Amino acid sequence: MGCDGGTIPKRHELVKGPKKVEKVDKSAEMAARWKYCALSQEKLKRPIVSCELGKLYNKDAVIEYLLDKSAERPNSEAVTHIRGIKDIKELNLTDNPEWEGERRNTKGDIYEDIHCGMFICPVVGLEMNGKHRFCYLQTCGCVFSDRALKEVKTEICHKCGDPFKYEDLVVLNGTKEEMDKLREKMEEKRAKAKAKKSKKSKAVETVAAPSVATPPQSKDDTSSTQAGKSSLENGTGTSSDGDVAGPSSSKSSSSSSSSALKRSVQGMQDKSEVFKSLFTSHSSAKRTKDQTSNWVTHTPYHF
Repeated sequence: MGCDGGTIPKRHELVKGPKKVEKVDKSAEMAARWKYCALSQEKLKRPIVSCELGKLYNKDAVIEYLLDKSAERPNSEAVTHIRGIKDIKELNLTDNPEWEGERRNTKGDIYEDIHCGMFICPVVGLEMNGKHRFCYLQTCGCVFSDRALKEVKTEICHKCGDPFKYEDLVVLNGTKEEMDKLREKMEEKRAKAKAKKSKKSKAVETVAAPSVATPPQSKDDTSSTQAGKSSLENGTGTSSDGDVAGPSSSKSSSSSSSSALKRSVQGMQDKSEVFKSLFTSHSSAKRTKDQTSNWVTHTPYHF
């Protein structure tokens, strides 16, 4: 049992109780969400992008994921909603002049404040360290604190001057309830875009479908057809030998209809002169008497 030299064991050394559940420091976890990439877990460095759910990523990490989605990554579930480069927005951030980065504590003998943010709000000056609520605009990517948007109510961006709507605001690293709302908004937006795209494709198909045009009939043709119909209905119609022979009558009718539909290329007004000059019926292809030859050759245009 020991106890040599007058040592007295304590109860926790002799009796082993249940293990204590390790609790995560909320402040350290919050600081890590604002300083490290949600996908690669590396330190955030420009260019920094965000998705429609408000998570922060390094742009190169997201591009690597999109190029090879089959690769195994520890936090791949954090980017399953990102389908392409259009689903992310590069953030226009404002640097914090008090943040010195890794140069401040190179030797490790200086206290490093983990709550000191790399970026600040350009309007109010609050640090982006998780203690304050920050948002970004999907139109231009500028980042502001929620306090600045409440104090200075406007529909023009404070930094770049582009107009925006409050529907374009996305909360960065929001709570679970805010993330659920952003997810519903994202799914609704994608469903509307998909329905709009399907309607557009259907409209293009209907326009591209060929329309069969019937030749216009004259008054004589219409009167003759009406008279023929009435005579056939009454049973008094007389047919000649040509009408009795079905194939010959059908051939003659088809040839007459085809000849009615044929048009000369030179008579088309919607065609250009360059297009018309490609055919032999154009005036430039016709030869005068001086250009024609007096002997027979293989090609009639050789002289």
